Amino acid sequence: MTAPTAPNIPLRDRLTNAAARVLIGLARALPYKARVPVAGWIVSRLVAPVAGWRRRIRANLAIARPDLPRAEVERLVRAVPDNVGRTMIELYSGADFIDRVRGLPLKGPGAGALEAAHRDGRPVILATGHFGNYDVARAALIARGYRVGGLYRPMKNPLFNAHYVNAISQIGTPLFPRGKKGMGEMVRFLKSGGMLGLLMDQHMGHGAALRFFGQTALTATSAADLALKYGADVIPIYGVRRPDGINFEIVAEAPIPHGPPETMTQAINDSLERLTRQHMGQWFWIHRRWK
Repeated sequence: MTAPTAPNIPLRDRLTNAAARVLIGLARALPYKARVPVAGWIVSRLVAPVAGWRRRIRANLAIARPDLPRAEVERLVRAVPDNVGRTMIELYSGADFIDRVRGLPLKGPGAGALEAAHRDGRPVILATGHFGNYDVARAALIARGYRVGGLYRPMKNPLFNAHYVNAISQIGTPLFPRGKKGMGEMVRFLKSGGMLGLLMDQHMGHGAALRFFGQTALTATSAADLALKYGADVIPIYGVRRPDGINFEIVAEAPIPHGPPETMTQAINDSLERLTRQHMGQWFWIHRRWK
């Protein structure tokens, strides 16, 4: 995918993209085992303060976990952007990243159901969130022969979006952008027995008023809607970063029983919340989840 060349791209977008390309390029010049922690440090110590992420993390924690001691909040202010930086450079590491995750076993009560669906050619919705590295499961499953596609929301900065989509395409395809064309291709892929990864933890203005960390969080019911319409399993799945900061576990939870879409979607929210409470530094608290 080539970058847009339209002259009306704002200067701020051009500068932001240029800075990102420089940082990504510098990090990629390092060996993988050094590249990942260096990228985490850069984003945590340099990018996060400038981008206002530290303020946003504190604000989100004040909403979701007002009980946290101040010292823990300050730890997360550093740990969350560190995980974001590690994730970003991993997504830009192509074959190095795939080699790191391709052999990971599937763990958790949903592993058997996922393997059976692959064997039988049945559709699956892989429900996940911006946690750990959200592309670990997709990369690992594609590397072992699973048909896995992903729906993504194009970024507002078209210059950054172009090379980001190119990077995640190196991990595997198909990828479907939100929008009429992408949704049509996604539905055809799912109906053919494909597995579709959906990130379920972003604010959706027209979503259902469900709960996340005890607060109202507008959440899309698309995973449940698709599953009910096309007879797909809904399996929450996560790439959990291990304490060494560079390796992962893939955790597949039990399939969510079919039922009312809001009930199914609340179960997805509950799944992500349980895991986040166990690994508070691995969810992207930089998101504007509650508006």
